[in-house]
Amino acid sequence: MVCIMVVEDNNNTRKLMEAVLLQNGYEVILAEDGIDALEKMENHHVDLIIVDLMMPRMDGYEFTETLRKCNYNLPILMVTAKETPADKKKGFLVGTDDYMVKPVDEEEMLLRIAALLRRSKIANEHQLVVGNTILDYDSLTVTQNGNTQELPNKEFMLLFKLLSYQNKIFTRRSLMDELWDMDSDTDERSIDVHINRLRDRFKGNTDFEIITVRGLGYKAVIKS
Repeated sequence: MVCIMVVEDNNNTRKLMEAVLLQNGYEVILAEDGIDALEKMENHHVDLIIVDLMMPRMDGYEFTETLRKCNYNLPILMVTAKETPADKKKGFLVGTDDYMVKPVDEEEMLLRIAALLRRSKIANEHQLVVGNTILDYDSLTVTQNGNTQELPNKEFMLLFKLLSYQNKIFTRRSLMDELWDMDSDTDERSIDVHINRLRDRFKGNTDFEIITVRGLGYKAVIKS
């Protein structure tokens, strides 16, 4: 059974998340702050962490950064009432995998958890399989029906990201923040250039398609 740790100082929020996760088949470990969580992780296996940002003793930023420095690579979903671009930027810089703003929509949280767990499994195996298409993370190659091509790093990472979260819409900004250096001067239009290159490369692919969502960004859909 997948074990999820909830690190949250508000007792009511902590209990609500626990109830939702238990109802959906997850094992749950509760912690009141970052220090409490680190102590409990010494004796429990954890597959994913949901962590609040503002907590006493050790907040979500420090907790996440501590885990990453200790080479804990498990998925981390940061949940917070703070939603400015600077807050999100700091969260991603210290190593969070995803970000939700309170009040949390329970259904969205469950979808994000499922996506993070799927992505974690993919990352551990270093491969992503979509129909007859195989993306190999180590070699930056895409193979379909025995034909293999090596992609430039940014193109591969962009495709890997989109296909890891099928049907999820990504804004250009969010893709830039994750795949490019946060301090890069690269324009968001670079995303459009890379998307067009990917479409040209895989225009004959029968397994997936990259869709433009007008006014929002891009998503990958799986062909039936």
